[in-house]
Amino acid sequence: MSSVVDAARARKARRIPVHRTLPRFVKDPFSVLKDVGREADGEIVRLDLGVFRPYLLTHPDHVQHVLRTNSDNYTRGGRFWRPLRGLFGDGILGEGASWEWSRRILQPVFTAKYVESLMDRIAVAVEDAVDDLARVATAGETVDAAQEMSRIVSRTAVDVLFAGRISAVDAKRVVDAVDTIGTSVVLRMSLGITSMTVPLPGDRAFRQAVRTVDEVMTPLVRQARSQPDDGDDIISLLSRAHGPDGRELTERQVRDDLVSMFVTANETTSVMMTWLFPVLQAHPRIAVRVYDEVDRVVGGGPIRGAHVGGLRYTQAVLDELLRLYPAAWVFPRHVLRTDVIDGVRIRGGSTVLVTPLVTHRLERFWERPEDFEPERFLAERHARLHRYAYFPFGGGPHQCIGKYFFLVKALMIVASVLRRFRPRLLSTTIPEPVVAASFRPGPGIAMTLTPVQRRLAA
Repeated sequence: MSSVVDAARARKARRIPVHRTLPRFVKDPFSVLKDVGREADGEIVRLDLGVFRPYLLTHPDHVQHVLRTNSDNYTRGGRFWRPLRGLFGDGILGEGASWEWSRRILQPVFTAKYVESLMDRIAVAVEDAVDDLARVATAGETVDAAQEMSRIVSRTAVDVLFAGRISAVDAKRVVDAVDTIGTSVVLRMSLGITSMTVPLPGDRAFRQAVRTVDEVMTPLVRQARSQPDDGDDIISLLSRAHGPDGRELTERQVRDDLVSMFVTANETTSVMMTWLFPVLQAHPRIAVRVYDEVDRVVGGGPIRGAHVGGLRYTQAVLDELLRLYPAAWVFPRHVLRTDVIDGVRIRGGSTVLVTPLVTHRLERFWERPEDFEPERFLAERHARLHRYAYFPFGGGPHQCIGKYFFLVKALMIVASVLRRFRPRLLSTTIPEPVVAASFRPGPGIAMTLTPVQRRLAA
């Protein structure tokens, strides 16, 4: 961390004036960040959004400083995070002692070794969820890609991580409520207005959606705490956990971590899977290569854990999806103390934005950054890439705890769907993203699924 003398000598960040940012930022923050980031080319700049003036950091060295090297000074708090506290509370998506203890409790469920022990269990859950597509495919009916992927992802997560304790109806209620929350808080977060005494459009929808989440989750928490068991699911784990003081977690602590894990277990994977189909249709060469790999590795039988290692190109497609369409498109951080990054003074009390949406497109680190090229993740040059040129799951102490589980689940869902069906979208264009807390494609991705016909052995 820099000294007071260093801070006094440091230069100010170049300011991007309000007339270039605020009018567009509220309606289309993605384009603003990409345009400013492209122009800055790794330089630290400050966005003038009226009363809110965050720093934009895009160079991998600067991202690493914020997320890892000096992460204690850059916390998940301040203007961007405060509106979401009503949903997540404190815990695994919080900061300080509560976050640290929640992560310690939940970490055993997401180690690579434990996830690998769940491989076939994940595979069975995926296959069961994908089974429901057979009827609509045979009938030639049109389905909504986002809704179907959300259903499959949610059912898999519920079966594996939550021991089937959440019904399909209730899971959909929570997923729909989280979708509402993701769009209703954008205006408040973009303007940096966190005081709830200032009413804004979307506030009523936000409060109602949080009530819906609590209506589903709170009874589950109460039942599990009243009848604890030795299960290895997240609800059981939290219900019998104790805090650093040796006492059982409170109902609110269990609720906060349960909601956080349910949301994160669904959002990233379902968003990524929804982008997959329009991208494959727009790149038929890539689609054929994925189909061929799935047919060769998995064949006509059900997906199993043993198949995962053979789906290297399909995994590269998912990696490239996360590069260009990262569900977590921005990682805002609150600056506790004035710091200096690359000679630029970062004022204490301010907000910094690190965004995969921009860093993943920096030309000095990525060849043809706007092109969808999965091969870049198979090439040797990717191994030499800066660690923080690619960070779809964040980095440092707060890197997503379930990264490995989510990637395994996504890979199995892709293989399970594509071994059985060939998707065809009614629109030939890749949809524009909708402004929300996650980088989601616009609504109404309609598609049909043609069953794969395989020759029977003679």
